[in-house]
Amino acid sequence: MKLSFLILLLFTYGIILPQNNGKITGKVTDQITNEALPGVNIVIEETNLGASSDLSGEFEINNVPMGSYKVKASYIGYNTIIKFDVVVNSAKPTFLEIKLRQTVIELGDVTVTSSYFDKSDIDVNSVKKFSYEEIRRSPGGFEDVVRALSVLPGVARQGAGRNDLVVRGGAPSENLYVVDGFVLPNINHFGNQGATGGPLSFVNLDYVNETTFSTGGFQANYGDKLSSVLKIDLREGRKDKIGGKALVSASQFGLNLEGPITDKNNFIFSIRRSYLDFIFDAAGFNFVPEYYDLLGKYTYDFDSNNKLSYLLVGALDRVKFNNKNSEDIFDNARILGNDQNQYVTGISFRHLFSNGFYNVSLSRNYVSYDGFQNDTLLNPIFLNKSKEAEHELKTDLVYKLNQTSELNFGISGKYILYKSNILFPEKFVTTFGETLPITSAIVNSDFYKVGLYGLYSTNLFNKLRINLGLRGDYFNAIDTKISFSPRLSLAYKITEISNINFSTGIYRQNPSYIWLTLDENKGLKQIQVNQFIIGLDHLLSEDTQVKLEGFYKDYSKYPASVLRPYLVLANTGAGYPGSDDNFSTYGFETLSSQGKGYSRGVEFSVQKKSSKNNLYGILSVTYSQTKFTGIDGIERTGQYDQSWIISLSSGFIFNENWEAAVKFRLATGNAYTPYNNDGTQSVANYLTERLNANHGLDIRVDRRWNFSNMSLIAYIDIQNIYNHKNVNTVKWDYKLMQIDEQADIGILPSIGISLEF
Repeated sequence: MKLSFLILLLFTYGIILPQNNGKITGKVTDQITNEALPGVNIVIEETNLGASSDLSGEFEINNVPMGSYKVKASYIGYNTIIKFDVVVNSAKPTFLEIKLRQTVIELGDVTVTSSYFDKSDIDVNSVKKFSYEEIRRSPGGFEDVVRALSVLPGVARQGAGRNDLVVRGGAPSENLYVVDGFVLPNINHFGNQGATGGPLSFVNLDYVNETTFSTGGFQANYGDKLSSVLKIDLREGRKDKIGGKALVSASQFGLNLEGPITDKNNFIFSIRRSYLDFIFDAAGFNFVPEYYDLLGKYTYDFDSNNKLSYLLVGALDRVKFNNKNSEDIFDNARILGNDQNQYVTGISFRHLFSNGFYNVSLSRNYVSYDGFQNDTLLNPIFLNKSKEAEHELKTDLVYKLNQTSELNFGISGKYILYKSNILFPEKFVTTFGETLPITSAIVNSDFYKVGLYGLYSTNLFNKLRINLGLRGDYFNAIDTKISFSPRLSLAYKITEISNINFSTGIYRQNPSYIWLTLDENKGLKQIQVNQFIIGLDHLLSEDTQVKLEGFYKDYSKYPASVLRPYLVLANTGAGYPGSDDNFSTYGFETLSSQGKGYSRGVEFSVQKKSSKNNLYGILSVTYSQTKFTGIDGIERTGQYDQSWIISLSSGFIFNENWEAAVKFRLATGNAYTPYNNDGTQSVANYLTERLNANHGLDIRVDRRWNFSNMSLIAYIDIQNIYNHKNVNTVKWDYKLMQIDEQADIGILPSIGISLEF
């Protein structure tokens, strides 16, 4: 009753303290060279407020009433763009980072087209950008940078409680995460070793400026992944004074701090802790997760051309088992304990010069895994203590050759330490009847990786954009140490509002370190995908875009099991590993690069950005087919194949205080292997059946308050509001000796409150 009264009070309280008007500040730069652009006209649409950028590209608009705005930036010789969802509050100035793309002005050309859809010259296909505000308000998204991607075409999520991205039929191990230019092996708590998923991201959304997500056709500057790239750009700390935010969300609480140290440097810092362990302990749950995460960034501006940045992102994950009785012990025997420590720390230096810039960075990635699983007598059946550390030195160069052409070049070197202590006290027999060959393994190895790329981009006749790239990679731990990957993309401007796009290329990925535990697996090759993408995009209006894309991915050299000739490791990596998946994710057996497959499909999407009528949304429809073939030569449906995925997310901003959003998703069920009456499984039935279609409706309502030098946001988020319990996987219950359909929790309400100061 008290909680209900508090929620009612928050959402109906209308008497606010006197509040000041806010301000919008920002900086405008060239999209390619990062050179400051002076004299850019900045206008807040539907008001008489605006400003022009100064010689440093900076601008400031004062006395802006509280609310959400659209800001237009225009400059002669550059494209005109509109920044939407620019929220002005009383806690701090709103900072905008605006990058304009240079255009070719032809004689007699007087048409100026403005758009809410900013398109990079080199990312012509399969790319979506999300602002901080778009991610924050996503229903059912838990303000998570990964979870928000589920509305996009070609993206399949594996269960309501997981961030295992399956992009265009690819495995969860095929996704690349880049935070402020630093590569992270995973950005999720409780991640699977060798994969990129987990229940919840540990990158604090409050410091995210923008995310760019590519589902295919990405350029040669990104390597060692096959399916997608999620690029997360963090903002800098505020320049006026020290401020922060206290927050309580659906699963965690935390504190943010940011601000200037001197007029040349600033910082951001956050620390968060889960509180689910308190709730689970109080409720008597037998399985209790606990996690912490932190993020820190320090920026020092030597002058307008030289900048130094330091980044630290880390997470600490623990699992506690409450074995109070025999039932708890039995249930916990099915769960793999997964304690982890992970962090990335790095320093980068950027120097701007005439028509370009270079960036040099040095970083360290570290992850320690402490995996364990017991039987019903609390005897261990599996122990895994592993450590992976990557040390990378990298430099990137961008040079603008002329008004229509640019050159990108980069080189990186990695030194990797991999230590692992694996123990199976007794031989493990799979549900298919095979006995894994491994009983114990101790690994203490060091590896080297080198990457080199070049990219040339040009615009012919102000109609045809050509991007030609080549990437070379070296990895000394496997049989095929050197490889080359050519890439090509084309974008033809049919009209000012319509483009036809094409991408093709070879993409390669090294085997995960855990797959190299057995010496015989050092003979593996790089996994290869030949990609082909063709698409059409068209602006129905400046705030609405329609896209149609077709893709084909030809997989080869995928690690496949010799012991289990039906198993290709492309069908592993999602969910929670351990005995329930026969330890398939880890690759603890002799593997051969004989797996092959394909994924093909068609994607359609319509997206409307928040504009004058305050309505926004995206509708996406994907039809695809994924097949893989193991050493036995039999082609089977992919584990993560979902033929149809339909997603609709939409919202409305009522005024400066209220907004609401809904999200609906419908998808074909995943393929699975049925159980026999004794709990075994048959190879003849491997991935022959499908789960029922999964669907759900999420809603979210946000309320804002602005006080003097403070702002408050509260929200109610209800997942699966009509309480449909989707079945995510089928397991065998050894206690009841029957099939156990593992379903979602059903309806899941949550609230969140944040106070910014």
